[in-house]
Formats: sequence, structure tokens, C-alpha cells
Amino acid sequence: MRRRRGKGCPVTGALQLIGDKWTILIIRELSTAPKRTTELLKSLYPISSRTLLARLREMEEDNFIKRKDFGGNPPKVEYTLSERGRLFIPFLEEVKKLGERLECGECEERKDNVGDYCEACPSKIIAVRQNQRVALKHELDDSVFLL
Repeated sequence: MRRRRGKGCPVTGALQLIGDKWTILIIRELSTAPKRTTELLKSLYPISSRTLLARLREMEEDNFIKRKDFGGNPPKVEYTLSERGRLFIPFLEEVKKLGERLECGECEERKDNVGDYCEACPSKIIAVRQNQRVALKHELDDSVFLL
């Protein structure tokens, strides 16, 4: 494990493991599904590829994520949260609630600015389900015949 000098304080130790904003945002992005590096770069804009890869390496060393290399050319690598990384999910939910209470931003504001909700946002999950229902209705209404 990296950065482990907290003089016995669990808060200091946890904050040292989190490190910076990108670590917790990577965990947020991986909380719903495995992601490839390019997907993480897109969803975490404006993170640089150098910073992202450094954080992913550190998070793998800290056993927060698992890296699966499928090989090939170009290389295909996928990242998932480990059980240890999943321990952050309740923390993320509380940070989101705190951000809402402090009026730091709203999900709709992000959608307006960036074009979509965060992957882990309940608003995105609801929107995806609504789109699936609409798509299902279109599939079921396919009763028009052309002569």
C-alpha cells in the first residue's frame, strides 16, 4: 500500500489512500460497470491520460481496482472495482448527499454542461430505464405492413 504514515489516525490513513479527487472520481465511474481506459478518459474529462494511468496504477497497487488485459493490438484493458474498492460506494453516496445539501451542483446542471449524467447517478439509471421502455414499445408496435 502507498502513502501509509497517518500516525494511527484512520481518517488520515483513508485520506492518504484516496489521495486526490481523481481517485474517488475513478471509483465513482467504476461503481456501475467495468470500463476501458478510453471510456474513463471520456467520462473524467479534463483528466490527462498520464494522470489517469498513474492513478489506475496506484489504485491497482492499493487493491481498489482489478485490471484485466485482453491483449490484442491495439491493447484492450478493462478495469473493475475490487471488493476493497466497493467499500467506497457508501462514502460516495454520502458525499453526493453532502454536495446536494451544500448546493455544490445538481445532476441536471451536469447534464446541461457535459451532456450526460455521471455513470453512477440515479438520474442516469432512471433515464436509461425509460429509454429501454420506449425502445421496447417501438419493438412491440412493429405491426405496420408495407404493401
